[in-house]
Amino acid sequence: MHISARSDYAVRACVVLAAAGAGPTRGETVADDQHIPAKFLEAILSSLRQAGLVVSRRGAEGGYWLARPATEITVADIIRAVDGPLAEVRGGPPEAATYDGVAADLQVVWMAVRASIRAVLEHVTVDDIAHGRLSEAVRTLAADPDVWLTR
Repeated sequence: MHISARSDYAVRACVVLAAAGAGPTRGETVADDQHIPAKFLEAILSSLRQAGLVVSRRGAEGGYWLARPATEITVADIIRAVDGPLAEVRGGPPEAATYDGVAADLQVVWMAVRASIRAVLEHVTVDDIAHGRLSEAVRTLAADPDVWLTR
């Protein structure tokens, strides 16, 4: 899975908004806190707003805040909002990929990859990240020394 800068920045922005609470947080504050280019962040926040994940208000008392409780916004929701589906094969859904002959089981592999990605990203919320409450399952996966090796 490729995690784009856009997705990484979007998740980080939502985590900052979750940690800030219900009030508006200025985009510049988020950008400075996470070292995200301000113009790029504005475009990302616009996508998140269009997806109904954040709301905004203009003006001196303006800024951004989460549209729903942080416990209800998953990392998967954010990635889908800014980059589209979590798992694609040649630009389409894995269930649409078909193979002949000895490669026939490859579709099953792609479906398993999608299931694995969903098993993490659909269950981790921005609240979990903002408050250091990742599940034991996620921490166990990340604790495997092999996942830290680049291959």
